[in-house]
Amino acid sequence: MASQETNVHAVEHWTRTDNWSFWSFGLGMLLENYIFSMATFATGWVTMPKSLQSLLLAWAPIWLVIGIAVAGPLADRIGRKNTFYTTMSLYGIGAIGIVFSQTYVLILLFLALLLFAAGGEMNTIMAASHEMMPHKHRSKAMMLELNFINLGGVIIAIVTLFSASQQIAFQRGMIAVTLLAVLIVMFLARRNTPESIPWLEKRGYHERAQAEIDRFYGREEYEARRLAARTATTAAKQAPSTSRRVGIPLKLFVTITTSFAGAAGFGLMTYVLGPNYFPNFKSEIVLIATGTGLISGFLGFWADRLSRKKLLLLGYGGSVALTIVIWLTLGAWSKNLALFWILLILLNLFVNIGYLTEDTLKGEVWPTQSRGTYTAFVRFVSIGLYVATIYITQSFSLNAYTLFNIIIWVIGLAGAIAWYVRGVETGQGASLDTASGESFFPDH
Repeated sequence: MASQETNVHAVEHWTRTDNWSFWSFGLGMLLENYIFSMATFATGWVTMPKSLQSLLLAWAPIWLVIGIAVAGPLADRIGRKNTFYTTMSLYGIGAIGIVFSQTYVLILLFLALLLFAAGGEMNTIMAASHEMMPHKHRSKAMMLELNFINLGGVIIAIVTLFSASQQIAFQRGMIAVTLLAVLIVMFLARRNTPESIPWLEKRGYHERAQAEIDRFYGREEYEARRLAARTATTAAKQAPSTSRRVGIPLKLFVTITTSFAGAAGFGLMTYVLGPNYFPNFKSEIVLIATGTGLISGFLGFWADRLSRKKLLLLGYGGSVALTIVIWLTLGAWSKNLALFWILLILLNLFVNIGYLTEDTLKGEVWPTQSRGTYTAFVRFVSIGLYVATIYITQSFSLNAYTLFNIIIWVIGLAGAIAWYVRGVETGQGASLDTASGESFFPDH
């Protein structure tokens, strides 16, 4: 191996395969939020009482977590790419079904299929992207892919705004056609992406791993990537704060608390706030929240240089502070929509920083062989708790609803503080082995 390393270029490159992988993962993230947001707009497709509206809003996270629970272990067992082909097939069936969903029951049925696929899709992307992107671009690629989530919200908000004056069947059709168009492009991208090489090697499929390397990267380029990652890991071993053992309990506490706050805090103020309190502004609220997130998400270009620990603290600390301001000024903004939009924009700047950071963190801190399963468990618990908050808050006054959001963000801030004090730095060019602790503690 030593002789091989002397013949490779130490500098890894961004290749054509990485372009295909990036667009494959980014479009997958886009469809996840596009479909998740669909439940908010579906509340206006048929007449329904408050109880059924709450069920429809809860339907999104319920079926998302079911998809997560199935796809996490599945991706660890059959591979990342095979799982993607499964979720894409379900997307196609669900999109066509939505066109013909003229009753409440059919809406639930085909939304469940789409959401099940979306949950599995995003979970698998979180595992695969860390494993497949070049070391020096790993954090940047992950955060920019996650920013496609915001783009998905922007697109569906625009589609619903422009089709609001048309018949409901036309709006459903527009939503489905847009979904299918993105799905076709995503399928083409995935035809040009490999299986995760680290997953293949951990499973003992060494010949197939080498065949994938030869086809998609070339041996010289992939050896350069391995060398770059090993060099970063060796350097990290010199820093006690990086090489310390971080136990599973701390990782679970941090990832679950921050993930729950990210899901529930953002969800209640973006997807539930409109149907429950501002039914005439559902599209506008989703557009403002995700549009703000999309713009602030370009922070991801610097993700490989920035501290993940500090960004997590900034995101959740800022979200707590802004939500307190929103609560204290409720009397003013509930009567002045201009102030409401300003506060919503400021809040989502911090929410998105925290969201992109925790979504990056919760996929990178686990060992490769069980990365899909652990990521799925964290998302299953955190999004499952978000379902509970939808029902808990369905009869709250606007004042109590906002106060409840403060409590949620405080929970997330507790996780961010714990990671800042006791966690390891997974940003600033850290290798995946450093982030997961695999190279330091092989029995981890």
